[in-house]
Amino acid sequence: MSDATYVGAVIMEVNGQDVEIVSIKPQTTTGRKPVKTMNRQGRVKGYADGVTEHKLSVTAAIPIDGTEIDWDNITKAKITIYPINKEERRTSYIDCFTVETSEQYEVDNEARIDIEMVALHKITE
Repeated sequence: MSDATYVGAVIMEVNGQDVEIVSIKPQTTTGRKPVKTMNRQGRVKGYADGVTEHKLSVTAAIPIDGTEIDWDNITKAKITIYPINKEERRTSYIDCFTVETSEQYEVDNEARIDIEMVALHKITE
């Protein structure tokens, strides 16, 4: 039996509205950089800490119920990833803002929008 953990629902909250997320790809950049020195071993001596950045690639279904969302100007959004198991902890990305958007239309599926976002905080609740 596998100990794999699966993600349940992913919800983005924008101005009090909940938006269903079709897919999400979070990426964290630590900001660490190697410190190169002129030493006899000819290798990196260590590293320097930098600024951590949380990038999110989000795909959402465009709602047709009349709720109009300004996808290009999203600021202070919250994205929460809920696990299937109740024992697991959920992960939230706080103060997300839009960097880039692109729409996609398919014959068999709903209209979708791809959003590149940056989150200021990542919290495991």
